[in-house]
Amino acid sequence: MSILDYAIFGVYMLVVLGVGVYFFFKNRHSEDYYVANREMGATHVGLSIVATDVGGGFSIGLGGVGFLMGLAGSWLLFTGLVGAWLSAVFVVPRIKRIDKRYGWRTYPDFLRHRYGRTVAMIAALISGIGYLGFTGGQIRAGATLAGATIFANPPWGMSPTMFSLIIIAVVTIIYTCLGGLKAVIYTDMIQWIVLLGGLVLVTIPVAVYQLGGPAKIIEALPEGHMSLANIEPTTFVNWMIAIIPIWLVAMTLYQRMFACRDAKTAKRAWYIAGLLEYPCMAFAGVLLGMCSRVAFPELPIEDCEQGLPMLIADVLPIGVKGIVIAAYFSAIMSTADSCMMASSGNFVNDIAEQLAKKPISEKALMRLSIGVTFLVGIAALALAAAFTTVLSAIVMTYEFMVAGLFIPTLGALFWRRGSSIGAILGMIGGGGTTLALLILQKANISQDTQLLKWIADSGLSVCLHGIVCSLVLYVIGSMIWPNRQPSIFTVAEETQQAV
Repeated sequence: MSILDYAIFGVYMLVVLGVGVYFFFKNRHSEDYYVANREMGATHVGLSIVATDVGGGFSIGLGGVGFLMGLAGSWLLFTGLVGAWLSAVFVVPRIKRIDKRYGWRTYPDFLRHRYGRTVAMIAALISGIGYLGFTGGQIRAGATLAGATIFANPPWGMSPTMFSLIIIAVVTIIYTCLGGLKAVIYTDMIQWIVLLGGLVLVTIPVAVYQLGGPAKIIEALPEGHMSLANIEPTTFVNWMIAIIPIWLVAMTLYQRMFACRDAKTAKRAWYIAGLLEYPCMAFAGVLLGMCSRVAFPELPIEDCEQGLPMLIADVLPIGVKGIVIAAYFSAIMSTADSCMMASSGNFVNDIAEQLAKKPISEKALMRLSIGVTFLVGIAALALAAAFTTVLSAIVMTYEFMVAGLFIPTLGALFWRRGSSIGAILGMIGGGGTTLALLILQKANISQDTQLLKWIADSGLSVCLHGIVCSLVLYVIGSMIWPNRQPSIFTVAEETQQAV
């Protein structure tokens, strides 16, 4: 790294911190802090969504799958296109029709009005813990990049990984705590532009040139790397199962939905996000992973996620390197900040406020929000230090959240007979089953019983088994213990017809 590269990176970090400080003085109340006063436009929100969803974890992870399987790794982000557009058509209009009336600020707010307080509290715990882990995965992604590039030789005898973890966490925590969702959305927009521009206009052309041109790269790649069909069917199915449903249960997406001016604005934002994920970011990410495979053919498969950081460190020239590293840090922080806000919103709005014996003043609520966001960031740093790979940490978090929340949320939106007891059983059963299977997999005891052996041999994500369990329990619980009150959507439709 040259002085110029360090200078570019340092200036970028100062700009991001400046945005957080600016919105710290602009935020007036918790509505500003958590849903940006419900006044955001489609472009800002769309860029923020894709920056959050793709982020550093998927950026580094995409490089890893590009290294392993070539162009077929782009199917990982095809899930984003499908999820975003399905959500835009079936979910956004229903939520935006009534969210202002009830003053919703979080995803569990919606479930509270549909199922009641207990369901919302359980959902807040699942979501809050899930996003805490997801934040840790993003910080780990930053450390993977920084440890191989800008902080390869840290001071005080610290390891590159630990020093990188601390620096990334400190910067992200400060501007997120200070600025709230407005700071997150505006920095996300800047970060996504920097990332996509850095990849498409700088990194890919320079890397291709340095490696001898497209023909040399294609010749050096393993057989099948230029084919979109170079993927196992079970891998494709597992990605779809684990990632598409997150578009129905992601706290980060509900916050942005509530932040949009109206339903039309929100739908446009979701369409923009889907197209930017696939094909734009999908192919940019895997192409760089393929370049890293050519540059470092002897790199062990288990270290495939290191290929992209090594490519940036060894292949890119002075000056360009600083721009590209800033671009990847953009992606990393754009996801980490959103996940911190989501987890903080769950713990403050959906747990602390609901358990408080008397209403909390706006001033006290702002202080509490900043404090909890800070604690979430510190806890995420501790988790990041325990993760070994980025993509596996992210997918595991997705699986846990989806298995617990997907079926009750689907029922809340589209099945009027779904009940509170059914939702509780579905959340606990789905999330608990998936968590237990993940723990058993990590403990390497999946062969001890016939059932666990069958699950392991199927090759399918444990999330699918959790979803099936959640569905069965949700339907049975709703049929045996039905709700006595009508759905909020039924009330909204009847009110609209009366008007």
